[in-house]
Amino acid sequence: MLGLFRKFKDGLAKTVAAIAARTQGLFGGRRIDASSLATLEEALYTADFGVATTGEILAEIKEAYRKDPELSGRQAAEIGAAVLRRVLVGSEGVLKRAAQPPTVIALIGVNGSGKTTTAAKLASRLKAEGGVVMAACDTFRAAAIDQLRTWTDRIGVDLVASQPGSDAAAVAFDALHAARSRGRSWVIVDTAGRLHNKAPLMAELAKIRRVMQKFDVAAPHHAWLVVDGSLGANSIEQARAFHRDFGLTGLVVTKLDGTSRGGAIVGIWRELRLPIYFVGLGEAAEDLQPFDASSYAAAVFGAEEAA
Repeated sequence: MLGLFRKFKDGLAKTVAAIAARTQGLFGGRRIDASSLATLEEALYTADFGVATTGEILAEIKEAYRKDPELSGRQAAEIGAAVLRRVLVGSEGVLKRAAQPPTVIALIGVNGSGKTTTAAKLASRLKAEGGVVMAACDTFRAAAIDQLRTWTDRIGVDLVASQPGSDAAAVAFDALHAARSRGRSWVIVDTAGRLHNKAPLMAELAKIRRVMQKFDVAAPHHAWLVVDGSLGANSIEQARAFHRDFGLTGLVVTKLDGTSRGGAIVGIWRELRLPIYFVGLGEAAEDLQPFDASSYAAAVFGAEEAA
């Protein structure tokens, strides 16, 4: 657990540093006062924790301060982390296998969210658990197919791809057949990046689902939206639209290491109630980590270890 916590602490360094800068290192141990509470509130809003979560954190710290005027910043941080853990109960996605392999994971999202890179990192994690076939269903861009081919060559997993402009649903179907014939346990479907308000592209997603279900009526077993964590709360409407049109089963939040708005993950969970399976905490393959609410909460408030 400590190793996982370190990953979260390092990955959320920009968010932690931004909060610390605004609160003048409040959580280092000095006493709370009215001024520090005001700056903490501002810092939490800036980190995109949202009105509800910020209000709950401040209310509990203020109540503790009312009871104990000697309340330290360290104690306030522990209260904040406890509130986050409570808010995030149920948010951790648990990756389950299909009753009959392969288990199909479809990754969905807009261009620039980190979807193709996430697909590759996920394949790297899963290849030791029965093997992986990756389906290059972003057939709109030759560069996307080439990027996935480079990744699969590097990490040593199978790729099913076709020519740019080909039928993405056919590629997905062929990938499922290849996985079963080769005895692979997982299929990861990398779909084309699309805007959630573009009807033809959303229709293509629906076609991919229909065609895969001719092979396995339960496919895809997981349908995850890959969300750029640096977009903050702006991702919520995007996720809501994809959920309405495709039926999401979870989220992957990327690029948390590159933003000071790491609180957005809480707002996304509160709004959508979609479990968060993985988070991107860096560039390396091993920086795609299963979401752990306790480690996240402790890291945000600068704790030394996850409780």
